[in-house]
Amino acid sequence: MMNTMEFNGYKAVIQYDPEIEMFRGEFLGLNGGADFYAKDIEGLRKEGEASLDVFLEMCREDGVEPRKEYSGKFNLRISPPVHARLVERAASDGTSLNQWVVTVLERAIQTSA
Repeated sequence: MMNTMEFNGYKAVIQYDPEIEMFRGEFLGLNGGADFYAKDIEGLRKEGEASLDVFLEMCREDGVEPRKEYSGKFNLRISPPVHARLVERAASDGTSLNQWVVTVLERAIQTSA
């Protein structure tokens, strides 16, 4: 189960903060921060919509694209023995390490959705 909510095509991750006894939502993939708090699901929906509306309005006023652009590249640090085993596994499947990792990651997000 993923702790996310969607608001007009924008996803937010939801976590419970026991220190303040409230749920916190934080939008993902934005060119800035937008979060919201509430004690229940109904409150999260209301506060999430309001937070997103304010964020999008600020983006319009500033001429900023609200969604973050991703390059498609990221660095991954692993131990040399794991790196060697991954290269071997990719080669045994007849593919490059990069393509093998892409395939594994794509499968992982498909099964978690």
